[in-house]
Amino acid sequence: MEEVGFLALAVGSLLAAGIAASLLAGRLRLPGLVLVLVLGMVIGTDGVTLIDFHDYEVAQGAAVLALALILYEGGLSSGWAEIRPVIGPSIALATAGTLITAGVTAVAALFLFSELTTLEAFVLGSTVAATDAAAVFAVLRGSTLRRKIARTLEGESGVNDPIAILLVIGGIEAIKHSDYGIEDALWLAGSELAIGAAVGMAVGFLGVFVLRQVTLPSAGLYPVASVAFAALAYGGAAEAHGTGFLAVFIAGLVIGSASSPARRTIITFHEGLAWVAQLALFLLLGLLVNPRELIEFIPEGTAIAIVTAVIARPLAAVLVAYGFSLPERLILGWAGLRGATPIVFATFPVTEGLPHGEDIFKVAFFVVLLSTVLQGLTIEPVARWLGVTSDEAAIPAPLVEPVLLNRLGAETMQFPVRNGDAIEGRPVRELGLPREALLNVIVRGDRAIPPRGSTIIQEHDQLHVLVRQEVAMDFRELMRRWRTGPVGPPERPRRQPRSRPSVTTIRPWSSEEGDPQRPKILAGQNVVEQLRTRRDEPGALVAMEDGRYGVSGPLMAIGPAGELQAFARRRLANASSPAEKAWWQEVVGALAR
Repeated sequence: MEEVGFLALAVGSLLAAGIAASLLAGRLRLPGLVLVLVLGMVIGTDGVTLIDFHDYEVAQGAAVLALALILYEGGLSSGWAEIRPVIGPSIALATAGTLITAGVTAVAALFLFSELTTLEAFVLGSTVAATDAAAVFAVLRGSTLRRKIARTLEGESGVNDPIAILLVIGGIEAIKHSDYGIEDALWLAGSELAIGAAVGMAVGFLGVFVLRQVTLPSAGLYPVASVAFAALAYGGAAEAHGTGFLAVFIAGLVIGSASSPARRTIITFHEGLAWVAQLALFLLLGLLVNPRELIEFIPEGTAIAIVTAVIARPLAAVLVAYGFSLPERLILGWAGLRGATPIVFATFPVTEGLPHGEDIFKVAFFVVLLSTVLQGLTIEPVARWLGVTSDEAAIPAPLVEPVLLNRLGAETMQFPVRNGDAIEGRPVRELGLPREALLNVIVRGDRAIPPRGSTIIQEHDQLHVLVRQEVAMDFRELMRRWRTGPVGPPERPRRQPRSRPSVTTIRPWSSEEGDPQRPKILAGQNVVEQLRTRRDEPGALVAMEDGRYGVSGPLMAIGPAGELQAFARRRLANASSPAEKAWWQEVVGALAR
């Protein structure tokens, strides 16, 4: 028991120290990984020797899992709607841009390290060509880069890692097997990317289906289900000989792009989990390196870092980042931060037994440390100098705390208005919001606008809508109509002529009739609109296709508005609780209109 207590104390102390280092790094405008990596080196063998750790294989396994969680969270937080407008340049940067960066860096490594072969230099170039999703996300959330640039970097960082690791693996295979040719490398890249993308899409759509259709007994199980989908995506792709990194990012992107009852809860949970993964990952990688061993690589490592950050990456961005001005391309090149990802990839040459594997790892570690400090401190000043900043946050934080809202039975949905959307140029009063939804605020640029009925919706507005969870699924259809039209509440069918007077039916609700909270059919008639939803227990007031109205719940009542209103008044007079009284008052008021 004492050993367990000591282990818990040690883990808690390390995480607390990592959080403190991240906070300090934030004040210095550095990615938190820098000081956390330094912390790992300080407590390692070459420092105060609190932890003696040199197992590259264990570190690699743990680091790969941590990186998968980080990429999954990046996909969840990004969302397809935000990345779609910049998906072309993002993929170009992640593919051709990564290859150009690796090639230029490899040429420099050949001149600087005479002991490296051409293929070993290419492996080194490929490791430092990878940008780090965690570092990019952390810096973007505190920057004022133009939104288009930030989203491009965000999309690229998710696709860049699978490309870089394939280059590393391909280079290692070519070193170990003399008959490994360009055709083998192309087949490796094509098959792994295709399998990874297919598995990621399949798991993503499965996750969306399950989260929408299955009601879990506890809200806390939704994040557990999400972790399961991340594991299925990575593990399924890896077992099928695909790239798990691409699979988890795409799965997260698909799940994060869809509306589901607990979307914000899931995203918030994974943000915390990704932070834990980052802290553990950076500490672990810091433990692998002895600072004294880095001293001999200072001249060459500095040169490689400068070539990668100042020449290779900006050159790649200028050549392939179409749709951007020259200043925007330059900042895309400068903001491609290295981080833990290149160091994780640099463990592969060691575990695969390359002749200069440990040298590649140490050089990559030094390059990451130097280039991250250099770029992390200067992204904002360089962006301002190039004139590519705006007056708003690159990635705005949620305006409200989602955990509390979910606990209260509601969630906030954000709707970014794009050019050509059906609601663009329309007043708020025409949005057709149901009673269970409220437009809280419109974020326009750097201003928060309290919405009024006459407020005109404009392109690039961010609508923040508070929605009760019981109507969250139907609200998704309303948001679809905001994009494509028609705008406004759905048209209710005209009352059908009846050959005999309407009859009011009152009887107990049967479980065979489905969910009384969201009835689809009452007495053989389709429900065309849900007018009110009961709060204290399952029940609803609905309009039916034959022109009558219905109340579902412990009792089902169907009839014309006047007769049903009389029924509601009788129930109101005999209500046994304030909640029941409030419900029947709401029904009476709705039917009186």
